[in-house]
Amino acid sequence: KMTLLLALVALISAFGSSFQYGYNVSVINSPAPYMQDFYNRTYLGRTGVPMDRGFQTLLWSLTVSMFPLGGLFGSLMVWPMVNSCGRKGTLLINNLFSITAAILMGTSELAKTFEVIILSRVVMGIFAGLASNVVPMFLGEMSPKNLRGAIGVVPQLFITIGILAAQILGLSSILGNAKGWPLLLGLTGIPSLVQLLTLPFFPESPRHLLIQKGSEEQARRALQRLRGWEDVDDEIQEMYQENQSEKEEGHFSVLSLFTFRGLRWQLISIIVMMAGQQLSGVNGVFYYADRIFESAGVHSSSIQYVTVSIGAINVVMTLLAVFIVESLGRRILLLAGFVLCSASCAILTLALNLQTTVSWMSYLSIVCVIAYIIGHAIGPSPIPAVMITEMFLQSSRPAAFMVGGSVHWLSNFTVGLVFLYMEAGLGPYSFLIFCAICVATMLYIFFIVPETKNKTFMEINRIMAKRNKVEVQESKE
Repeated sequence: KMTLLLALVALISAFGSSFQYGYNVSVINSPAPYMQDFYNRTYLGRTGVPMDRGFQTLLWSLTVSMFPLGGLFGSLMVWPMVNSCGRKGTLLINNLFSITAAILMGTSELAKTFEVIILSRVVMGIFAGLASNVVPMFLGEMSPKNLRGAIGVVPQLFITIGILAAQILGLSSILGNAKGWPLLLGLTGIPSLVQLLTLPFFPESPRHLLIQKGSEEQARRALQRLRGWEDVDDEIQEMYQENQSEKEEGHFSVLSLFTFRGLRWQLISIIVMMAGQQLSGVNGVFYYADRIFESAGVHSSSIQYVTVSIGAINVVMTLLAVFIVESLGRRILLLAGFVLCSASCAILTLALNLQTTVSWMSYLSIVCVIAYIIGHAIGPSPIPAVMITEMFLQSSRPAAFMVGGSVHWLSNFTVGLVFLYMEAGLGPYSFLIFCAICVATMLYIFFIVPETKNKTFMEINRIMAKRNKVEVQESKE
C-alpha cells in the first residue's frame, strides 16, 4: 500500500527536482522579447553601437540551447555521483546548482550582464540533467513492485506541472513583462530550498544502503519506515538475491555496460526509447503550437492563454498515466502513445498543407496538436525512465541512467538545433520525419520490449536474460 512517508518522499523529490526541469524548459518562451531587448540595451551601453541582428540571434539560440547542453553534462555526472554520494545525497548536493543559478539569473538585470544568464542556463541544465535521472532511480528503488510504475510517473507529472507553472507565471499580465522577467527566472530557486530543508529527514534508497553500503540494518530500518510495517524480510531477501547475482557480474562502468552481453537488449531498448521520446518531435510540436494557432485565426493576444491550456492538458494526461500505468501496464501505454503521436504528425502534415485552400483545416491542425500532446503524455514522456529503473539491476542502474540520460539530452539538443533548419527547408513536411521516428520506435517496442508491471527486478532480469541468450546466476538458498 501507499504510505504517507512514501508519498511525501515522492512529492518532495519530484517538486524539488523534476518540477524545476519543466519550469526551466519553458520559462524563457514568454519573456523572450523583453530579454532580447535587455541583451540589446546592455550591449549598446557597453559598446555604444547597437547589436548586430545575426549576433542577437546567436546569443538567443545559445540562451535556449545551453539548457539541454548542460543537461548532457549533468547526465554524465550521474554515475560517479550516485555511487559515491548515494541517491538522496546527490539530490541534496544538486540543489546548490539551481540555487546558485537562480540567484545569478534573478540579479542579471541589476548587474547589467547577459553573459550570466547564458552561463546560468548551463548550470540549470546540469541540475536538470542530474535531477531527471536521479529522481526516477531514487523513487523506483524505494517503491514496492505494485506501485513502481505509478510512483515512477510522478517525476514526469511534476515536469509537466513545472512547464504549466512557467506558462502561467509568464503571462504578460503576471511576470512575462519588461519588469517581471528577472523574478520569473529567479523563482526557480524556491523548490530547491524546500527540498534542501526537508529531504534530509527522509530515508536513503534501501537498495543503495544494502547493496552499495552493505548495511542490512540501515536498509531494514529504511524499508520499515517506507512500508509502514515491521516485516520486510521478503524484500530484504530479494535484494540479497539481486546482490548475489550481481557479485558475479561486478560493478558496471558505462564502458562495461556496452560490452556486457547479458545487458545487450536492455541497453539497446533504453537508447531506442530515450531517443524516440525526444526525436518524436515533442519540442517541435510545442514550438510550432503558437504558429499553428495563429494561422487558425486565434488572436495573437489570446495565444498565450491557449498555450497555457495545452500545458494544462499535458498535466491532466500525465496524471491519468499515474493512475492507469499499474492496471494497463507499460507496454500498452508506450504503444498507444506512439500510435497517437505518429497519426497526429501524419494528419498535421496534411492539414498544414491544405490550410490555405480548405478553411476548416486550421482547426484540424489544432486537434492534431492536442492529440499529439495527449499521446506523448500517456506513454513516450513518462514511461522510458520507469523502464530504465526496471530493466537494470542495482550495480548497472547508475550507468544505464547515465547512458539513457545522455541520449535524452543529446536528442533534445539536436531537435532544438536542427528543427529551425528542417522547418525552413521542409516546412510542414518536417512532421513526416517525426511520424517515421514514432512508427520506428513503436515497432521496436512491439517486438522487443517486455511488460514489466508487478514484477520484481530479478523476474524482469530473467525475461531479458532469455532474450540476451545468457544464464542468470541464481543464488543458492
